Amino acid sequence: MKQLRSLLSLFLLLFVLHSCGTAEATYFNKKNGINSLKKNKWNPKTPLYIEEFRAAWIATVANINWPSKPELSSVEQKKEAIALLDFLEKHNYNAAIFQVRPQADALYKSDLEPWSYYLTGKQGDAPMPYYDPLEFWVEEAHKRGLELHVWLNPYRAHHTQGKEISEKSIVKTHPELVVKLENGMYWMDPAMEGTKKHSLAVVKDIVSRYDIDGVHFDDYFYPYDSYNNGKDFPDEKSWGAYLKNGGKLSRNDWRRDHVNDFIKRVYQTIKEEKPYVKFGLSPFGIWRPGYPASVVGYDQYDKLFADAKLWLNKGWIDYFTPQLYWKINKEGQSFPELLGWWERENTQKRHLWPGIKMDHGGDKQNVDEVINQIMITRGMLPNSKGTVHWSIGPVVKYDTLSKALLEQPYAKKSLVPASPWLDNQPPVQPLVNLKTKDNTVNIIWSHSGKKDAFKFVLYYKYANGKWNYKIFSRDEVSSTLPLLTEKGVRLEKIGVTAVDRTGNQSLFKEKKIM
Repeated sequence: MKQLRSLLSLFLLLFVLHSCGTAEATYFNKKNGINSLKKNKWNPKTPLYIEEFRAAWIATVANINWPSKPELSSVEQKKEAIALLDFLEKHNYNAAIFQVRPQADALYKSDLEPWSYYLTGKQGDAPMPYYDPLEFWVEEAHKRGLELHVWLNPYRAHHTQGKEISEKSIVKTHPELVVKLENGMYWMDPAMEGTKKHSLAVVKDIVSRYDIDGVHFDDYFYPYDSYNNGKDFPDEKSWGAYLKNGGKLSRNDWRRDHVNDFIKRVYQTIKEEKPYVKFGLSPFGIWRPGYPASVVGYDQYDKLFADAKLWLNKGWIDYFTPQLYWKINKEGQSFPELLGWWERENTQKRHLWPGIKMDHGGDKQNVDEVINQIMITRGMLPNSKGTVHWSIGPVVKYDTLSKALLEQPYAKKSLVPASPWLDNQPPVQPLVNLKTKDNTVNIIWSHSGKKDAFKFVLYYKYANGKWNYKIFSRDEVSSTLPLLTEKGVRLEKIGVTAVDRTGNQSLFKEKKIM
């Protein structure tokens, strides 16, 4: 039986890889014409399809990824942050998902919540010498052409590893919103209007003040029942008030209704402030056991009161990242089987960029599993490719893994796929000037709407060869190419496009090298 499952998994993988290769071959085959491009939703206005979301989570809770421990100096914190961002840039990622609110606290300057314990070693204390970590992360990420998404926990009030609860903690300032769980954590009651208003205010504050690219929630809605020793969530107060006011829903439906309401309002809040800022959600990878039929496991709909399928169906998100941390051939939780089910539920055609587990021990099998999952995702979701990696830690830790990613699927940089429901107006074309001297072609570009250009792409083609490309950050406005290669092949054509905050590329206009 095991051999049969392995053979089936191999067959599925080969089929997906074949499909992926066919799709790309279809694009590069000019004889197929514009209709085949439209069929695959590729932009016929540029020579190449180069979009793929490549992100890694950077966790601050319990100092998982950054900073390495509390009480580091500001200089040491910045040094560690730069190392992580440099790593992402060097390894051709294009986004970082950075946790800034692990337990109703802040890794940024906030008038709503205290400075995080994980930053300074004492909740409420600012970093010394003073700086704003989120401001720093955003600026340094953008310098490297990386999107910066802020990762918030919407309901957790205090973690078991958060040490002393300060007088500035919401546990003390708004005790009416908070309940204690038996594992020692504190949780805000999602059914309380005060909880929603407070967390919505936090979202609005960050979006309005920082130049971020996305807001991100993970899988912590109502807490996992194990946090309360298997007992029901202690919301007797809010539930009793609901019944007293004539409420008719069942307790579970009432809980889900409050989470649904909150998710919808978060999306609306973000778009009212900055429509281009994406909202991403990373729920538990299984909606319910039996969906699809062979799937078994934890029931987030009934246990976390998270109807993640509804949020996807309603389009209350811009990208959806179910945590598919299982292997390809895992019986009951097969990676491609679950990914296929979520894709069928993606009726609003939002981005579906699954979360994948990076740490399977660091050996060759680990490398094969990760790369195969990336390739399966490319084959199954050719119109908006992408994965999010849990977390940056294993990729930094295992040289074999990071090297293999850079040599194979991430050999070249990519653009974040466009989000046309947010903005489908491309930026204006850059103005391009060429200067040729000896064997060097200097390409210089400028853009009239500097705020509308987040990145630039230089496409170039040598005689008798295929188009190639380089991606540049918004601050880079020139590049050089050899007029003749070492083999004497001449540079034939170039073109530069501008890319805006939602991934739209300007029209492509090629220039012949005279």
